[in-house]
Amino acid sequence: MEQLKYPVGRFIFPEIADKNNWIEWKETIRIFPDLLENLSKNLTDNQLNMQYRPDGWTARQVIHHVADSHSHAMIRFKWALTEDKPTIKPYLEGKYALLPDYSLPIESAIWILKGVHHKWIHIMDQMSESDRLKGYYHPETGRFFSLYDAAALYSWHCRHHLAHITLCLG
Repeated sequence: MEQLKYPVGRFIFPEIADKNNWIEWKETIRIFPDLLENLSKNLTDNQLNMQYRPDGWTARQVIHHVADSHSHAMIRFKWALTEDKPTIKPYLEGKYALLPDYSLPIESAIWILKGVHHKWIHIMDQMSESDRLKGYYHPETGRFFSLYDAAALYSWHCRHHLAHITLCLG
């Protein structure tokens, strides 16, 4: 079950956060919408409605989830860059997945991802080393996330959910 839940492994905070890591994480975030679009464009309704694991989300829910999650991520970056160590507002992703918009065609989520990632990467491309050390406090985890940490997390998040969609392909 662990392999189905975490097909690329659990997220581990980076021990080293430097420019090379930043470039790698940013590239994963940059190409994610296109990778997701290419992976999901030929999914049938049966595959979109398939759970990648027992008691897990469907492929359709995963695709809508990443649009919501990455929208939050971009806003968190903007908060961290414009406020002093802001406390972010978590959201109930499990309840989001039950809202009616998660039944929409996946193209709507792909459009959101393309726009959000375009803006997010533009911001990341302009960030200085000192900007990458800024961050936010996450009250659910009780942890401060530097923007290095956040980039690593969302790079992992991209790979994590691409692997889930791949599981739904059979």
